[in-house]
Amino acid sequence: MLQGKNILTPDAVTNVKMTNYRWIICALLFFATTINYVDRQVLSLLQPYLAEKFNWTYSNYADITATFQFCYMVAVLFAGKFIDKIGTKKGYIWALILWSIGACIHSLASSIGMILSPILSIFGIVMPISVIGFMFARFVLGVGEAGNFPAAIKTTAEWFPKKERSLSTGIFNSGANIGALVAPLSVPLISQYFGWEYTFVIVGAIGFVWLIFWQYYYDSPKKLLGKGKINKEEYNHIHSDIEEQSSENDVKKQDCGNKIRWFSLLKYRQAWSYVVGKFLTDGVWWFFLFWLPSFLKSYYGIVGTRMMLPLSVVYTMTMLGSVGGGWLPAYFANKGKKDIYSARMTAMMVIALFPLVVLFAQISSGISYWCPIFLIGIGTSAHQAWSANLYTTVSDMFPKKVVASIIGIGTAAGGLAGVLVSKTAGWLFDYYGTSGHIERGYAIMFVFCSIAYLLAWCMMKLLVPRFKPITL
Repeated sequence: MLQGKNILTPDAVTNVKMTNYRWIICALLFFATTINYVDRQVLSLLQPYLAEKFNWTYSNYADITATFQFCYMVAVLFAGKFIDKIGTKKGYIWALILWSIGACIHSLASSIGMILSPILSIFGIVMPISVIGFMFARFVLGVGEAGNFPAAIKTTAEWFPKKERSLSTGIFNSGANIGALVAPLSVPLISQYFGWEYTFVIVGAIGFVWLIFWQYYYDSPKKLLGKGKINKEEYNHIHSDIEEQSSENDVKKQDCGNKIRWFSLLKYRQAWSYVVGKFLTDGVWWFFLFWLPSFLKSYYGIVGTRMMLPLSVVYTMTMLGSVGGGWLPAYFANKGKKDIYSARMTAMMVIALFPLVVLFAQISSGISYWCPIFLIGIGTSAHQAWSANLYTTVSDMFPKKVVASIIGIGTAAGGLAGVLVSKTAGWLFDYYGTSGHIERGYAIMFVFCSIAYLLAWCMMKLLVPRFKPITL
């Protein structure tokens, strides 16, 4: 007699529980982004000590940070295309190896500077040896780190349907905030016990550990379906966007003939919407990431391990903003029954209002340093909420095959903004600091940080007033 529990009915097949392997992939992206931001922030946390040790001016430090941003800007233009060509898995591996090496060689900055200084002097370039050495290390770090976000956003497009992308992007992008939180909690202590040189080495070596997990766990949904890591239900869920399936079919047809040209992507207003959004807002994040420790030293004399608590508060708030910003479009979509792009733009309009509180950061600085810390924390939280949605506008409208390329173009625009902001900040702080009024320099920078998002939203809305997916 057959037992009913052993009979596989059609209903039982229909009700097979979907696997959730895509969230393991999201976790890998989260940890990569965390490592990314810890590596890039070590310098800013050690800046007060290094500036005193090597006798740097604000402009010297601005040159070092601008080198990273400039190299990041140029490299990310090609990183997206490179990753689109060789695939996400290999692209991420190459990027992380390079940026981990760049992070480690900061420890050799003085030696590198001594080697490069005579070469540069031939071309009439004369700089302090330490500045040259750190600029070279930032160059290598910037080229490597340029691969992180194009690869991560492409991975998200490959592994998540549109309705889950802003949340998954918000989750992995919160790794930037965790990295910015972990760095002030760990870097001053490591530096105190092991010295600044070993701090760069220890932190930089963590990336090589991540590579082991990436190599073991990551592959395309199709390959992992074949290996039994995910089931058909999850595979169908990942590819559930009907309009995207049509767009992907168009791309496959085009692959039989001409390849998609990089510059041809710039003819679309949707691409320029993303580029403008990045250019007008990324500089704000770079400013706070690289100059907030300097602000605490200039205003309150806070250095070393004393920075741990205020910086931790800022980046804890920022982490909440990243995840909350990823959730907000789904709320507006469900409430107003809007398409996901319209819901995302509504969410971004709301988010753009929050940085206005940074206008009051300097006004309240005389009360307690906690007042500007809290207000700046709101501003940085809004940036990450904004960023989680801005990244996803690309995969909303473009086929997966070109997502990394467009992310690279926009991120390059953001890197250019970072260069301009860093150089402007360095010049302002040197100029007003010499006359004893450095607060005027910070006032100018805080005004820009406050209004950038509203300006960016208006420009994006003008460029793309309504949702329109691209068929290449």
